[in-house]
Amino acid sequence: MIRIYLVLLVIIIAFFGVRAFLKTSPAVLAYYIKRLLLIVAGLIVVYLTATGRLNWLFALAGVAVAFILRLMPTLLRYSPYLHRLWSEFNAAKQNTSQRQNKTDTKSHMSAEEAYEVLGLKMGASEAEIVAAHRKLMQKIHPDHGGSNYLAAKINLAKKVLLKK
Repeated sequence: MIRIYLVLLVIIIAFFGVRAFLKTSPAVLAYYIKRLLLIVAGLIVVYLTATGRLNWLFALAGVAVAFILRLMPTLLRYSPYLHRLWSEFNAAKQNTSQRQNKTDTKSHMSAEEAYEVLGLKMGASEAEIVAAHRKLMQKIHPDHGGSNYLAAKINLAKKVLLKK
């Protein structure tokens, strides 16, 4: 009888754990996974130290230090080139993201598409357009967890319909 209760308890805990896992943002999950990996690595080192099986780790560290010291002159010789490559890579990545943002917000939209985005019928009044825009922005604004892309589309639809 006790086993049934334990199995039910495990199922309930697993259900709520999976539910919380799915609701958690990826950034928070990444933080907790990193912490968990550090704790597991620390526990492994403590275990290896307590059982006297840490010798191979020190040997590996010695080999790594020797390898790095032998590689250091080569790395120093090529460091200006590596730094230039890294700078160009970062600049290209930033330019790409800026270009994507510019094309997303400056795209053209027809009046029919604008009415569809705001959920209005053709020929809606200016007050209806403003009210629909406000209602959608309250739901989809990036500050409230919404998408920058959708907010830009909604703003563009309002701009097209009000011709501003």
